[in-house]
Amino acid sequence: MIRRHGDPVRHDKKYTLRAGVYAILPLGNDVLLTHQARPVPEFQLPGGGIDAGESSLAALHREVFEETGWRIAAPRRLGAFRRFTFMPEYDIWAEKLCHVYLARPVRRIMPPTEPGHSALWAPAPVAIEIIGNDGDRAFLRDYFSRF
Repeated sequence: MIRRHGDPVRHDKKYTLRAGVYAILPLGNDVLLTHQARPVPEFQLPGGGIDAGESSLAALHREVFEETGWRIAAPRRLGAFRRFTFMPEYDIWAEKLCHVYLARPVRRIMPPTEPGHSALWAPAPVAIEIIGNDGDRAFLRDYFSRF
């Protein structure tokens, strides 16, 4: 069973399944996050939706690059969680199936190309506090509790 984080299911809404991939990108005791300015300002693990016909790993590399400008290496899947949420940018209620990976940030190539996103490094305790959703927070807390 995949754990649910965040708001409970609303039985008055029809949810669209949206699979996505997200990355914990540590460097020492810091972690690379993305800040999404809109529709709601929020710090997030870099990542996003898997496009039709795209593999999970290809989507992970693409999304991290779009949202941070960084290339990554050695991704390893840590697990998954579900969130039920409204996505105003798509005007849908979504059941987000979020696959979380650990990867090594290799090199910053350029600024983020995803509109409204900026990349920043945060110390692990700060990242855990400011991250915008409970699922990301749980995975960050679990990863950094190992040290």
